[in-house]
Amino acid sequence: MSTSSLVPERHVAVVGGGLVGILSVLYFAKRGWRVSLFELREDLRIQENKRNISHKSINLALSVRGLSALKNTTLGLDEKVLESVIPMKGRMIHAGEGKLKSQPYGVFGECIYSVEREMLLELLLNTAATFTNVKMHFRHQLKRCNFDIGKLEFENKETGKQVEYLADLIIGADGAFSTVRTQLMRAVRMDYSQEYISHAYCELTIPPKINDKGDDDFAMDPNHLHIWPMRSFMMIALPNRNKSFTCTLFMPFENFNAIKTEDDLMEFFKKYFPDSIPLIGEERLKEEYFRNPKGSLVSIKCKPYHYRDRVIIIGDAAHSMVPFYGQGMNCGFQDVEVLNGIFEEYNISAVRSDDKLTFALEEYTRRRHPDVTSICDLAMYNYIEMRSSVVDPWYLLRRRVEGTLYRLFPRYVIPLYTMVSFSTMRYSEAMQRWKRQGFWLTMMGMSLLPIGTVAFIWIGYHQFKRVYPHYINFNLYYNRIM
Repeated sequence: MSTSSLVPERHVAVVGGGLVGILSVLYFAKRGWRVSLFELREDLRIQENKRNISHKSINLALSVRGLSALKNTTLGLDEKVLESVIPMKGRMIHAGEGKLKSQPYGVFGECIYSVEREMLLELLLNTAATFTNVKMHFRHQLKRCNFDIGKLEFENKETGKQVEYLADLIIGADGAFSTVRTQLMRAVRMDYSQEYISHAYCELTIPPKINDKGDDDFAMDPNHLHIWPMRSFMMIALPNRNKSFTCTLFMPFENFNAIKTEDDLMEFFKKYFPDSIPLIGEERLKEEYFRNPKGSLVSIKCKPYHYRDRVIIIGDAAHSMVPFYGQGMNCGFQDVEVLNGIFEEYNISAVRSDDKLTFALEEYTRRRHPDVTSICDLAMYNYIEMRSSVVDPWYLLRRRVEGTLYRLFPRYVIPLYTMVSFSTMRYSEAMQRWKRQGFWLTMMGMSLLPIGTVAFIWIGYHQFKRVYPHYINFNLYYNRIM
């Protein structure tokens, strides 16, 4: 695919061949830059390499922000992805004793989409391979960078040799434990924090069931994200195209450590998730639980994201978040879209060597930092909501009130989940608006409480009078004669 009649003068090196890194490759290739992608893993388009990503990642939820970034590549990626996703219109709460309760995500029927990482990764890699100005280097491990001269040193894992490359701009998209970020810390005074939560995760599988026609079918409603909330821990399940569900058990490490034998495991599941046992299958549950790794969950924040006009970090390298809002991929995709928009604003081209690139990267750090900090915090908050609040009467009442007000006054009251998942509103603006709404809803509730109390007493009195008229009349007569 030819991108420009001009010979690109600028070269960008993208370190990290995950979803965010490859999307940035596409955006820069479309802008006419000469692009080199470096990835430590093997080429996952090759069938024999695909098994290496099994049991290593939580299922992905695609929402409006991610779709917007895919659409703005102008490569039709959003349409291709939507052909292979499963819409999820809400949460299905497994409340015990076989009771199910649907909680819609959106007031107007909005939905998020369950998407398989492998499918999306392969689509982006195949698209990148069609550009003549893109080169992809797999099995390359970054060792060090010299940002001032744009030099990157890698170890080629295939040959064992050290290799060097030069680039005008380095993009660090190499994940939560980013080597580019580590090198960047040596060049700038970076504010950095990381927080491991006390919970781990383990992935399990609900296989397809056989329907009356003898075909594979979903064992549960596929158009919901299923949640088994247990206050201090939970299990979720997302549907896959092959009619299976990927389950993820989130709970404290001490709970995982307490399950040492198959009997311990079955006793635990019979107590907390009894309806999931026939869905998963007892033998499969035992095999997958003890075979699959127990992953840690970390939240990382840092600032700045850039150094001069030489390097910038995006995605998990800049802001790793816990997965409970389903925004990790969507936020990372939006990073790329925002960076591209800033390049448009500053007229950063592939063929002009002006000084505006420094200002563009500074603007990215300034503009993006409050947003990604907000979504990192919201992701932490949403874990409490998913594992506990979804069965809390006051939370459910507030959701109903917010939903009703949103229907009546959509410009003034917007539910938080709608702002985060069904719009491209800045995360920081969504958080501020949510806090303001929460304050006024609380004040409204407090003002209505006395009215509700009086109404309750009045209704109670008249109900009592209707049921016990003689008691009321006797007291009135007694008062008169006294």
